[in-house]
Amino acid sequence: MRIDALVSAEVEIQVPFHDLDPLEVVWHGHHVKYFEVARCALFDRIGYNFPQMKDSGYVWPVIELFVRYAHPLRFGQIVRVRADLMECECRLKVAYLVSDAQTGQRLARGHTVQVAVDAATRELCLRSPEVLLRKLGMESS
Repeated sequence: MRIDALVSAEVEIQVPFHDLDPLEVVWHGHHVKYFEVARCALFDRIGYNFPQMKDSGYVWPVIELFVRYAHPLRFGQIVRVRADLMECECRLKVAYLVSDAQTGQRLARGHTVQVAVDAATRELCLRSPEVLLRKLGMESS
């Protein structure tokens, strides 16, 4: 069963030489960097990226990361990275899909989970802050 995303964003990245490992493919850890680029585009889309999060009094640490690798990424390859916000109640779950921009072939997928923490008290928020819900058009009553 496919669940629709609350909001999505896509970026294209040309694989740089400095991201390659000795086998001349992208080192596995750089996929997380590509996820981050797409996640920032997603948060920009709703006007709640990391500076706005900080200004609103919350920090959002990543508490979970999952990556499944299907095919290697190579130097100069243009990849499309899609970020989909899948959950926003009590946590943010963002799903990622990395695909070849030319062929559409799936190269990797994954997800991250972030939680809201009150920046002043460093306490975990058990509910999503109202500011996030407003940005998503989901104000609580």
